[in-house]
Amino acid sequence: MLTQLQHLGRTELVGLDQLLNRILADDVHSPIDVPSFANSAMDGYALRAADVSEAAHFSSQGLTLIGTSLAGHPFTGRVSEGECVRIMTGASLPLGADAVVMQEHCQVQDSLVIVTSAVTEGQNVRYPSEDLAQGECVFKAGTRINARVLAVLSSLGLEQVYVYRPLTVALFSTGDELKTPGQLLGPGDIYDSNRIAVRAMLERIGVKVADYGIIKDEPDAIRHALISAASNADAVITSGGVSVGDADYIKQILEEVGHVGFWKLAIKPGKPFAFGHINDTAFFGLPGNPVSAAVTFHLLVRPALATLSGETLAPTVTLQAQALMDFKKSPGRMDFQRGIVSTQADGSLGVVAAGAQSSGVFSAMAEANCLLHLEQDRGNVTAGETVSLELIDGLYW
Repeated sequence: MLTQLQHLGRTELVGLDQLLNRILADDVHSPIDVPSFANSAMDGYALRAADVSEAAHFSSQGLTLIGTSLAGHPFTGRVSEGECVRIMTGASLPLGADAVVMQEHCQVQDSLVIVTSAVTEGQNVRYPSEDLAQGECVFKAGTRINARVLAVLSSLGLEQVYVYRPLTVALFSTGDELKTPGQLLGPGDIYDSNRIAVRAMLERIGVKVADYGIIKDEPDAIRHALISAASNADAVITSGGVSVGDADYIKQILEEVGHVGFWKLAIKPGKPFAFGHINDTAFFGLPGNPVSAAVTFHLLVRPALATLSGETLAPTVTLQAQALMDFKKSPGRMDFQRGIVSTQADGSLGVVAAGAQSSGVFSAMAEANCLLHLEQDRGNVTAGETVSLELIDGLYW
């Protein structure tokens, strides 16, 4: 799927206050040294290390206090032999000084400072370019700008940077049984939760959503919706209609108006997942069961949208945990069961099921903080066995 997709490459220059959750379009190189001057990592006293070394017996006669260096208000004189300067965290290191002793290791008597521990050169000093050097590549193109990245960009003094324009994704659900929350349910009706969940996940990753609502299980209505959505969006996501039921028309109509890249996967939940194109617009057909829709969005659609948007996703981190209960599993499909992982008394990880594993039970999904990765050929898991999992708590879903 990823080999058939490429990022769209549209860029724009955006100011710092609008950069959160955007994707860098260019590498960012530091225009300055960070820090740009030697400064103190502690509240204490700036001095010459030679005056308070082991050989100097901590300068028992005391050092003469000649001034103060505050952040934004540096001491402009020079520290000579037998002298020191009161200094605050982040303040510029005075000329002549090469170390800072923390105030807890000093005794102050009027204008004399007696140091009670040995000090070495460079102690508690932050040197220029210790964090970043001028010209150093700080972030690569494809990086998503979160609060941490934003803080670094700000520390470099950058007002604006080039980012990729956000994707527009068209979204709709299919099904005569679906109703919008707030409507009355008739016999056999259910509320449309998939579209609400997928829209939330899309918005969490900075995608603009064109919501086409609920489309009836009528071929002409679905055909019109697909063509319209594909002509107005960078990608189309549908929910439902990709299984093998009598009223599941999505795959059939996709073959008429575009082409199907693949359909049906050896995974659980999420077997009836479809991928294809309508002209140049990527199409993703999610299953109708709510857990299946969420899991396939995470596993398949999210990486695909990252490719389209130019984002470089970090590899999924998988952890090893001990099953604290039995898990039912039939060989034949890769199974992504929902679990709750926690740290045990001995520091190891243990995992239990997050309620029922039916693909229609989303309430259990809401309790989960991880997905178990149970291998395709694996059978039932017995309590005490080791399983692989990935954390999902705190992600976009």
